[in-house]
Amino acid sequence: MAKENQSVSWEAEEYIEYNRNIWWYVCLFAVGIGLCILSFFFQWWSFIALVIVCIIAILVVSVRPPRKIKYSLTKTGLTEGDRVHKYEDFRAFGILKEGSHFSAVLIPKKRFALQVKVYFPSGKGEGIVDALGARLPMEEVKLDLLDKIVNFLRI
Repeated sequence: MAKENQSVSWEAEEYIEYNRNIWWYVCLFAVGIGLCILSFFFQWWSFIALVIVCIIAILVVSVRPPRKIKYSLTKTGLTEGDRVHKYEDFRAFGILKEGSHFSAVLIPKKRFALQVKVYFPSGKGEGIVDALGARLPMEEVKLDLLDKIVNFLRI
């Protein structure tokens, strides 16, 4: 059986879960309160509402544990739970290492389309790279500015 016809399956968390201590939450509330006070001073009422909604959203995301998702690479594309990403929508892929976590990043053909990033256990890495490499060219990928900010803020 050729490598192109083999499928690779694995299960991984949807994102990296960070350990946050009490000071992370104190800083989050301090920044939120500071922005609300500044907005009140300048009478930016809609910005106050935006800050409050953002703080609530960050809290909800930060306390929710990541889901375990089943992934598989087949001859047609990447299956992520019930969603299928076809290879023809991507121009290349790359592998990222964030601390002790590995992820495959699919780079879209369309300019404003989002990258697809999926985490995988290190033991499955060779099979995943082989399966993706049989269908897409490999490129070097780096964390962009937004990813670096998200990692720094542990969101």
